[in-house]
Amino acid sequence: MVSKSIRESHILLFSIFVAGLCSIIYELLIATTGAYFLGDSITQFSLTIGVYMAAMGVGSYFSRFVPDKPLLVYFIGFELLLALLGGLSVPLLYFAYAYGLPLQVISVLLTTLIGILIGLEIPLLSRLMEKHYALKANLANVLSIDYFGALLATLLFPFLFLPWLGVFKTALSFGLMNLSIALLLLWYFIDHISTHRRHVLRLTLILVSLILVLCLFASKQLTHLWQSQIYDDRVVHSEQTPYQQIVLTRHKDDIRLYLNGGLQFSSIDEYRYHEALIHPAMVRHGNAKRILILGGGDGLAARELLKYPQLESITLVDLDPAVAKLARTNYNLTTLNQQSLNDPKVKVIHQDAYVFIEQGKQLFDIIFIDLPDPKAINLARLYSKQFYQLVKASLPDNGIVVTQATSPFFAKQAFWSINNTLRAAGFTHTLPYHLNVPSFGEWGFVMACNLMCSNHQLLPVNTRFYRPENDAQLFIFSPDISANNEKVSTLDEPNVLHYYLQGWKYWN
Repeated sequence: MVSKSIRESHILLFSIFVAGLCSIIYELLIATTGAYFLGDSITQFSLTIGVYMAAMGVGSYFSRFVPDKPLLVYFIGFELLLALLGGLSVPLLYFAYAYGLPLQVISVLLTTLIGILIGLEIPLLSRLMEKHYALKANLANVLSIDYFGALLATLLFPFLFLPWLGVFKTALSFGLMNLSIALLLLWYFIDHISTHRRHVLRLTLILVSLILVLCLFASKQLTHLWQSQIYDDRVVHSEQTPYQQIVLTRHKDDIRLYLNGGLQFSSIDEYRYHEALIHPAMVRHGNAKRILILGGGDGLAARELLKYPQLESITLVDLDPAVAKLARTNYNLTTLNQQSLNDPKVKVIHQDAYVFIEQGKQLFDIIFIDLPDPKAINLARLYSKQFYQLVKASLPDNGIVVTQATSPFFAKQAFWSINNTLRAAGFTHTLPYHLNVPSFGEWGFVMACNLMCSNHQLLPVNTRFYRPENDAQLFIFSPDISANNEKVSTLDEPNVLHYYLQGWKYWN
């Protein structure tokens, strides 16, 4: 029969494992949610990690002031508070964003409070285990199990919890998991706790459990309430993938796609954007047959390309399979993109654009880059000199590349940095151009050619916005959005990211 001392030590070791698991998950959740809403993932993760570690140090320091009697009661109380704050961390951040509260301030405050509570855990658990192990063995057991729990959390978070539950449900689920420590300790050591404190802990445990369970079961309704504050129109599709949150809204005939809260297109005016992206390069090339689209998983760029009968193939590379699946199956999108992704000429590959270009062995007549703005470091690398050099190597002598280049009005320096980076990558000729897309405002593109970009020819397809007679107007820039001496962006120095964040910060 297992002795009482061994059972107690096993329960405490289990508590250490769960504590290590939950601590890293809370950190990842807060940083990921901040990156979703505020962009600039480097800043969000760096700030969260730095504040978190410092707060843990504060908690560890103040653990010395927690009295030995009743140490167990204090520890259970801290776990109940941690379960509540950790479980509600993401819901609180969601609603702070929805109601215009200072998200960064609230994120730092939550990180600090949760970090302090987690900093208290290990010292207090170590003290609770003193009677079971010598100091050397005690420290080894506590730290090794805590670190193993943290490792498991970092492995499971991106591959299991985020794609299956999303950040909202993951936070609530781990709040309940954190609660299991308090529940187990209260159940097993109940005879060691005075009657009054026992009742207080029970009532608190029941209250925290009810809050987290109700929020978990009502998570669909809560996220719908949140979305109703964020999005003006009715949400017809909402999905959390390993890469992003996808939301599709509809108001009368206006279909809108949002990724991580950022508008990707409005069906009322998306044709202006996609015609400007595709047709200036197509008419300049004159005989493009093999096309590569990087991004464009909504199928709208492919729709414009399929108007050209001479095309032999369109290769579309988009990282998130869920976007392309939605574009193939959702009636709102298939009506808009005219079933373009189901066309036999279109081949869809789900891969990182940088990896695809780096590993690519075939040449394309034109490469269209329809990727999200460079608002995070993982996206800024797709606007770097090194990336454009790989793109250039994937083009024949008469090849053309066109990239969306954010707004020359709202993020002027980022726009011209993209233009200068393409030149630095070795393209002979760059043609920056822009137009007004009402749902976005002034928007820009850059066309780059291995040789001189030829004069445009006749347009052989039907369009709603783009015409040969208005082509020249696209390339005229007024003085307030003209170029300065913006720096080239590289992998080592992602200047486009800094320019972008600085530009949009001014307008937000």
